[in-house]
Amino acid sequence: MADTVAELKPRIDKTLDDLKKELAKVRTGRASTAILDGIRVDQHGSPTPLAHVANVTAADARLIIIKPWDKGVLKDIEKALREANLGINPMNDGEVIRLPFPALSEERRKDIVKQVKTKAEDHKVAIRNHRRDILEALKAQQKDKKITEDDLKRFSKDVEDKTAAGIKEVDKIYATKEAEVMKV
Repeated sequence: MADTVAELKPRIDKTLDDLKKELAKVRTGRASTAILDGIRVDQHGSPTPLAHVANVTAADARLIIIKPWDKGVLKDIEKALREANLGINPMNDGEVIRLPFPALSEERRKDIVKQVKTKAEDHKVAIRNHRRDILEALKAQQKDKKITEDDLKRFSKDVEDKTAAGIKEVDKIYATKEAEVMKV
């Protein structure tokens, strides 16, 4: 009943959070440490998050500096960065690793915007799938006489409203990221 409808908002929120995390990893013209969040460094045979073996900072708009706590891990960090295919060439000076972010060409910016749009569309589909699941559950409850037809209509309208708000939020997140990418 209402429990089923109450499940929708947390599911949509989780989808929106996932979209934000995905887009934080997308490279823009600015250096962002979030692009390195998924990178694992092989330390003593086990994959360890980069942030657990080094201090990662954005020195300025075009440079990330990675300073390991143990200099013996420097080569492993450099290897992990190269394998991550970030499109950035790590520079190791024996103390720190520098990741210089080159300026993006107009063509590359447009490609990135296409990737962002695809991710946004995928998350809209996920929200619509949540809507479908909830509506199917409501129809099953109405068929089993757990809710009335009037309840079904009222709950369905609530589901549609929440879905529309979620999709509108995806569009807003996409527009923000697109503006960030296209900003010269």
